[in-house]
Amino acid sequence: MKNRTVIGVICMVAAIAVTFLIAPIVNRLSSDTSEVIRLSEDVKQGVRITADHLEVVPVKTDSVPEGVLSDPEEIIGKYSSTALFAGDYLTAAKLTGEPNTASDVFASLDGSKVAVSVTIDTFAAGLSGKLENGDVISIIVTDNDSGKVSIPGALKYMKVITTTTSGGIDQESIVKNEDGSYEIPSTVTLLANVEQAKLLAKYEEDSTMTVALVYRGTAENVKKFLDRQDEYFLDPDRGTEEETDEGEKTGERGEDIVERANDIINGNADYYDVEGEISNG
Repeated sequence: MKNRTVIGVICMVAAIAVTFLIAPIVNRLSSDTSEVIRLSEDVKQGVRITADHLEVVPVKTDSVPEGVLSDPEEIIGKYSSTALFAGDYLTAAKLTGEPNTASDVFASLDGSKVAVSVTIDTFAAGLSGKLENGDVISIIVTDNDSGKVSIPGALKYMKVITTTTSGGIDQESIVKNEDGSYEIPSTVTLLANVEQAKLLAKYEEDSTMTVALVYRGTAENVKKFLDRQDEYFLDPDRGTEEETDEGEKTGERGEDIVERANDIINGNADYYDVEGEISNG
């Protein structure tokens, strides 16, 4: 009888502890959630985001990544800057205020710039099929006769409109095969002024061109690079010299452009200093 009494007291104490101590802690932990907005379906690059693409879900507050947008007004009506997938949280870097499909860019041409396509000679020359609409690239030119390698000053910062397969399929419309493979682009279409277009046509005939990714990110930063490229053509001291020497393949800080491009693609660039990159020319 004595043992039963002790056991009963212990059970009562345990019940009180669960009710008044443990249960509130569990409830507090489980209630520490926030409602966040995420995609409810896959979205291709350049798609205008609507309420139908979104869902609101509760998640642990401490698991929400920094920079996630929570206001629908900051999301609805914007365009996806890259291909997005169901369950993705949305950040400013994943959205743009301007449509960026090839058709959108073509429709926005006003005579100040033109669209021009160049051939991707090899898998590597086209950044291994990883170019995306809106990327800023440099054109590395190898002279077929002399073997000289250079990055022409006129082609240092160029915007990719799209890449296209031999079958005429633009990048934003490419569908992966069941095994995850897809048709590799054979041309890249660039936004260019008339002088750049002529230069690209010349290099298409007598040189080999390789693209190097310079920047992938917000439309605001892309514009900074393109503005810097436009300034090049306003410089009265640039003369008629179209090519820089081979040393420009690396930046003034000794960084290899191709290596830096791979870091951007693979997510290994912890921070990309746009202002520093442009100011260091």
